[in-house]
Amino acid sequence: MKLATRMSRLGTETAFEVLAKAKALEAQGRHMIHLEIGEPDFDTPHNISYAAIRALTHGETHYNPAPGIPPLRIAIAEDITKRRGIPVKMEEVVVTPGAKPIMFFVILALAEQGDEVIYPNPGFPIYESVIRWVGAKPVPLALREEFEFRFDPDELKKLVNEKTKLIIVNSPQNPTGGVLTESDLQEIAKLAQKFDCMVLSDEVYCNIIYEGEHHSIAALPGMKERTILLDGFSKTYAMTGWRAGYGIMPVPLAEQVARLQTNANSCVNTFVQHACIEAIRGPQNEVSRMVEEFKRRREIIVDGLNDIPGFHCLKPHGAFYVFPNIKKLPKSSKEMEQYLLNEAGVAALSGTSFGEFGNGYLRFSYANSIDNIKLALERIRAAVAKL
Repeated sequence: MKLATRMSRLGTETAFEVLAKAKALEAQGRHMIHLEIGEPDFDTPHNISYAAIRALTHGETHYNPAPGIPPLRIAIAEDITKRRGIPVKMEEVVVTPGAKPIMFFVILALAEQGDEVIYPNPGFPIYESVIRWVGAKPVPLALREEFEFRFDPDELKKLVNEKTKLIIVNSPQNPTGGVLTESDLQEIAKLAQKFDCMVLSDEVYCNIIYEGEHHSIAALPGMKERTILLDGFSKTYAMTGWRAGYGIMPVPLAEQVARLQTNANSCVNTFVQHACIEAIRGPQNEVSRMVEEFKRRREIIVDGLNDIPGFHCLKPHGAFYVFPNIKKLPKSSKEMEQYLLNEAGVAALSGTSFGEFGNGYLRFSYANSIDNIKLALERIRAAVAKL
């Protein structure tokens, strides 16, 4: 079979590849600890599941408008207006099956051959994958450990130019857990306005933050009309398998993104959207409980990794990942990924899965129980001692 040339430019998400390897080892009788996949280990809150069941029993199983059902779009608009201080109307909201389609559709709608798109590196691998796939040039913006995995403003200034069509921002960040400050966002806003480019702000972890508060670039003066705010339900409400996300953007772009959705997948399941309304408008105590538990796990895994020779781990301020420096170990990031999988029974990800600036690091997700995290730390320590 001869595939289209563009398929050679399409990347993947390594977490699922490592998950498959770990599952294969489990099938052979090995006990594996999964710290590779970015998925909350909590069940979806019962009130959200019951809302979906009610919708199913009331016949909410048919097609709906491509940008989403009006009640959910209104709920999202009201929620963002209230919690983030960004005035949003329903027409600016597009609901998609998970948050990834917003990345895909927005990059597809805005960038083409000859355009440049700046993206965080290390960063979510799908950014670079889609940029390359549409034929634009991916321009990595290094996130530096010495800046707590934020960027150097002087480096950013050197990257933005007349060819820049889009700047991608992610805070709190995957894979580092870094959080951008309001000052960082102001630097991006100045450049976006100077060079007349758009900003895609990936805020899927905005509710999982441990210190300070979340800042959205869309709230800055003059930025709402040039920002696509990306968010979803997977991380905040432990709804990864439900596949529900959304984007907030200027109406002309929202209309085109909805058009792309019509061509790609028609719409999001109607009963899932009713569950999302309950997620937004229902009680938030389960979210608070989950974040507090993540915070306890963070303390344990950071302290534990820093106690292992060859590891140096910053404390993340958001999300549920740590990104320890392992440059003092005798193996590369990719080699350590394989070594820990096979020798220790611990599934983690090489920092290079998130771009060239992830070399010398590993990513561990602490979306697992404290008992499993403690056992993983014991196994890592024992494995490292054999190097």
